[in-house]
Amino acid sequence: MTNQNPTHETALAFRALHIPGRPLILPNAWDTTSARLVEEAGSAAVATTSAGLAWDLGTADGDRLDRDRALGAVARIAAAVRVPVSADIESGYAKDAAGVGDTIRAVLAAGAVGVNIEDALYDGEGDDGAGVGDGGRGPLRPVAEQAERIAAARAAADAAGVPLFINARIDTVLRRAGGVEETLERAAAFLAAGADGIFVPGAVDPGTVKSLVAGVEGPLNVLVGPGAPSVAELAALGVARISTGSSIAEAAHAVVRRAARELLGAGTYDSLTGGLDYAELNTLLGGAR
Repeated sequence: MTNQNPTHETALAFRALHIPGRPLILPNAWDTTSARLVEEAGSAAVATTSAGLAWDLGTADGDRLDRDRALGAVARIAAAVRVPVSADIESGYAKDAAGVGDTIRAVLAAGAVGVNIEDALYDGEGDDGAGVGDGGRGPLRPVAEQAERIAAARAAADAAGVPLFINARIDTVLRRAGGVEETLERAAAFLAAGADGIFVPGAVDPGTVKSLVAGVEGPLNVLVGPGAPSVAELAALGVARISTGSSIAEAAHAVVRRAARELLGAGTYDSLTGGLDYAELNTLLGGAR
């Protein structure tokens, strides 16, 4: 007998998109408009960027956004698109593992079928925001503590009957807190705790990516942007998921600043060249979901 729960089926469909060598490509969104545009461009799923979402809500990135506001935005995005949605929930919007479980239940209620959970520490948790810890704690959570948080996420999803895709983000490379060996140790622990995939932002060197693909017993996600290898090159290395993180949001906000400075300074409007047509955008967003 098949499970007729739509969320269950959507989660299975999202899970099936992670194929080494045929990666899921995710141009990350941060609001309903960017999500609809990503979907319209042909993306098989929509993944949020925690940074872009936090900025849209007037807050800095880095565990500064509260759970309700973050997941309210995720719910609006999930309601705006037909494709599966994965939510970047930073460290889980919770101080402890039990709280992470609560967050996962809220994620599922919001309509998302995947999450990113990171192992970085931020202000108030032993980090000064620049990757340097205090109070005897480093820039990353201890492996056992992070594994407990991932296990709580897995348990909450399993209890709800949803095969949520848990993408465990490891910030060893991004925060210069370890190399391939340390990354693989964390990856093994997090997969054993219930993660489904491993995300290593900052790892784009082909040799490093190749080593991670070989050593991680699960789908590998890499973060791309200007200067990174092409999708085809990363696919050839065996990557299963490619995301842009906050890069698209950063580019969009750069247009706002350039246009505003040009208008208020030179009094010209050249920065607005190439914008989306009003009627096209209005039709897309005004159409039925």
